[in-house]
Amino acid sequence: MTTVGVRRSSRLGRGGMRRLISLAAAASAGALLLSACGSDSGSGGSSKSLTFWISTVPGQDAGWKKMVAQYKKETGVDVKLVNIPYDGYDAKLRNAAQANSLPDVAAVPKLDPIWSNKLLDLSDIANNKANKINANFVAKDSSGKVLSIPSDVTASGMFINKSLFEKAGVDFPTSPQKTWTWTDFIKAANEVREKTGAKYSLTFDQSPSRLRAMVYEMGGKYVHADSSGKFSVDAATKKAVNTFVGWNDDKTMPKSVWTSGADPSAMFQSGDVVAYWSGVWQVPAFAESISKFEWASVPTPAQPVQASDVNSGGMTVGFNNNADAAGAATKFLTWLYEPAHYQALCEASGFLPVESGLNPKYPFKSEAAQAAFKLYNESIPLYAPISGYFNSAQTNWVLKGKSLTEDPTKTELGKAINGQQSADKALENIVAGYNQQVGG
Repeated sequence: MTTVGVRRSSRLGRGGMRRLISLAAAASAGALLLSACGSDSGSGGSSKSLTFWISTVPGQDAGWKKMVAQYKKETGVDVKLVNIPYDGYDAKLRNAAQANSLPDVAAVPKLDPIWSNKLLDLSDIANNKANKINANFVAKDSSGKVLSIPSDVTASGMFINKSLFEKAGVDFPTSPQKTWTWTDFIKAANEVREKTGAKYSLTFDQSPSRLRAMVYEMGGKYVHADSSGKFSVDAATKKAVNTFVGWNDDKTMPKSVWTSGADPSAMFQSGDVVAYWSGVWQVPAFAESISKFEWASVPTPAQPVQASDVNSGGMTVGFNNNADAAGAATKFLTWLYEPAHYQALCEASGFLPVESGLNPKYPFKSEAAQAAFKLYNESIPLYAPISGYFNSAQTNWVLKGKSLTEDPTKTELGKAINGQQSADKALENIVAGYNQQVGG
């Protein structure tokens, strides 16, 4: 998964994204959830009152809050936002589907076969030429029905402690047209660490999405399915993953992130780490939280492939609960994706737009944040098609009634980093996990 506050963990990463919400926010979300899932809401909302589930960190919800308030002012329709903690969001959606108490609208990290048959068709919105929605990220079924439209797009990317680089006198690229390789980057980051006394050269989200991005850039496909649906890994992937595991030596990278879940973002924000491999959703949070040093987003390494893992930051969906609510949900989403309204959402939440032709003016006082969004918007058009593979694959799995409930990447590579198995054995186990859950 982007914003004025911060992903998704991917998401709608956003993928894969580890989003942290305060206890107070979680408690508030829980209270709202009880209200949303009560006996009175089992059949959905009405033409004048809708429930909208989101899952995001404080700050990234700014756009949603702004738009539902504006919609109520313009139409009189009350759209009740329910912000649910990311951990457990999928389970709450499944439980709601089984209890016939789904929200009317939601921004979800991925589709799920348990409730995908309850989705409204958003084709009229996605195909409206005035909206200029990027069709590469729209989820469709085999009949052409549009199941979801991204709230935004996200991409993995590199942050550096600019102050440490300058202190060490080490150069770094600033344009995606002239980027560095991973070999160049690691060499530079190690040099900065050694010259400045920093603790680590790099922290790296414990995320399959971030690993995929690195593997793509090193010419691999990561865990990739053939035409029959059988998964495997190629030689370039094996080489890249072995390289990654080798970096976890408690100098270049701390072992604790991938073996015991230590927080890589907190490590970077402490000022004692040279660089951080994460993604665009971090930008708004860093603009607010980092004051002890200068930071910067830098171009993603290309070795030799210019790529990333590009995902839907969130997948906006509508549920067919009852005729009144379904009609009202469709009207709300139609209004939301009108370019002027959608641009306002992107500006307030710090989203990278899925619609082309927009020029969002982000409310960041931070020059680093403004430069970061400019860099991402310049970089995404340069990325190889492999960058969108996983985003499309997830939709195809759902349409076959399958889902990757548990990506074995984190567990298996954690074991490899701990010395419990080889990187190649970890990949064998990851492939087996994919084949078991979504193969064929």
